[in-house]
Amino acid sequence: MQILQLLLSLSILVAIHEFGHFLFAKLFKTRVEKFYLFFDFLFPFANIANFSLFKKKIGDTEYGIGWFPLGGYVQISGMVDEQMDKSVLTTEPQPWEFRSKPAWQRLLIMMGGILMNLILGVFIYWMVLFYWGKEYIPANQLKYGIQCDSVALSIGLKNGDKILSIDNEPVQSIEKIALKIVINQAKSIQVERNGTIINIPINEQNISDILANSKKSMFVFPRTPVEVDSVIPHSYAYDAGFKKADKIIKVDTIPVFFFDELQSALLKYKGKEKVPITVVRNNDTIIIKSNVTLNGTLGFIRNVEKYVPIQTEKYSLAKSFTEGVHTAINNIVMQVKQFSILMKVKGAHKQVGGFYSMYKAMPESWNWQAFWSFTAFLSLVLAFMNFLPIPMLDGGYIIFTLFEMITGKKVPEKVIYVANQIGLFILLALMIWANTDWLRN
Repeated sequence: MQILQLLLSLSILVAIHEFGHFLFAKLFKTRVEKFYLFFDFLFPFANIANFSLFKKKIGDTEYGIGWFPLGGYVQISGMVDEQMDKSVLTTEPQPWEFRSKPAWQRLLIMMGGILMNLILGVFIYWMVLFYWGKEYIPANQLKYGIQCDSVALSIGLKNGDKILSIDNEPVQSIEKIALKIVINQAKSIQVERNGTIINIPINEQNISDILANSKKSMFVFPRTPVEVDSVIPHSYAYDAGFKKADKIIKVDTIPVFFFDELQSALLKYKGKEKVPITVVRNNDTIIIKSNVTLNGTLGFIRNVEKYVPIQTEKYSLAKSFTEGVHTAINNIVMQVKQFSILMKVKGAHKQVGGFYSMYKAMPESWNWQAFWSFTAFLSLVLAFMNFLPIPMLDGGYIIFTLFEMITGKKVPEKVIYVANQIGLFILLALMIWANTDWLRN
């Protein structure tokens, strides 16, 4: 299901992006020779394994689906593109070719994909917010405060703290705390602890640690009492006789109330057999003897929903549009900030992800809300990445065209061809690094 959702999401985004180029090319009477979802060759080697799963020629354009599912393309006449066709270097420009068009038209043709991804991102956010609204866990409504992972504890946070603000700016959602600290390179976090407001400083090493641990743990999450929601079949908890709604209050002689206290207690008995666990069941206190795994677990899923408030904001059609635009802008700003983080934060480059990270971000069962939210986010990422001034990306062509519009001097096709070869090398290096994330994580 994760693979299918990712494949569908990428297919939509690639098709929409390439349609943007196609639309403006057709608008300016520029011939489009191919419009392909996926590559019909072994990208980036244009002359290797040339075949398609489907193709049909309509007018001047061949529409098709390629076999190599890592993108797609439109082949525009008279343009150096993914196929690196050298004929533009040796033949005279024709009226229907890209290179014969005025600079402003070429600029719009190259910006078409970016514009379509921006519009799609806003549109999807608009519809998601209108249909489902926005769900979040309000940080100021956690009755028992937060539970910290090891990085949060190392910074100085404690289980039971109530987070108030980051750099004195109020926190709305607990899920966004780690992201806000990293993206804004925060200097401090304010918490309420035992009725006292405490300021906890954050340094660059802390941010680096949060980032390095971001794919393994949530940093902070709601602190809850220990109540069984369901028992995993054939686990130690299942064999011992734990039941839904059981409340664990003691491990052997160690009193526990919160889940983090249970975790600490069980680690002291990991690998042990017949450990007495005191449980409250239907107002009766009973003792269940259970084995403990080598990881310090019993084998049940705790009841979180009962103790964690989930707030849903609903929007009108008009309000959801403005909120969708705001969400899109925030995501683009976040992309810009991430580049700064790559340069400044130690080890940040190790968190760059590829298809594996995208696959892991997909829900394990089909979820339309999560699917469309992720697709909207990815559409904006694709728009931003393509805007980067790297030859071979749309941004590279845009820079060449802007240079021509400002100076009145057209960049020679030979220069663009060589620049694209360099850009292709850079892109391949970045793609290889990004898609080794499954090894790094």
